[in-house]
Amino acid sequence: MQRVSIARRLGRRWTIVVAVVVIAVAGFAVYRLRGIFASEDVTATASGSDSQIVPFNPKHVVLDVFGSPGTTATITYLDVHAQPQKAVDVPLPWSYDAITTDPAVFVNVAAQANGDSIGCRITIDDAVKDEKQVNTLNAYTFCLDKSG
Repeated sequence: MQRVSIARRLGRRWTIVVAVVVIAVAGFAVYRLRGIFASEDVTATASGSDSQIVPFNPKHVVLDVFGSPGTTATITYLDVHAQPQKAVDVPLPWSYDAITTDPAVFVNVAAQANGDSIGCRITIDDAVKDEKQVNTLNAYTFCLDKSG
């Protein structure tokens, strides 16, 4: 008779046992998934610290264009952020000087003079990266550095 009473008790409560097992397995799965996807990790920054720029190997970039005395030139160049710029009929010598914290610098300068001599130079951190000089009527020259 005892077997019948145990079977009856389990027969009535098997749905409760299954529900408890399902809830326990689901809770364990959620616990493990939260750990896997790092939802517990909270990254917080102090107020205002997200706008601070920490210099990363700052570079001092100088673009020079030079020529005969009294010469003017039209100069096109890329600034330290690789944005095209233009200067029209500027007296020589001309210079662009900037400091950047960008990890790499791509600079270019091209110039055409109204005289017979013009030159350009790109200097990064006091090292000459490129330099050219041309001696001809309405001289044109360019310098390029993509390794800075």
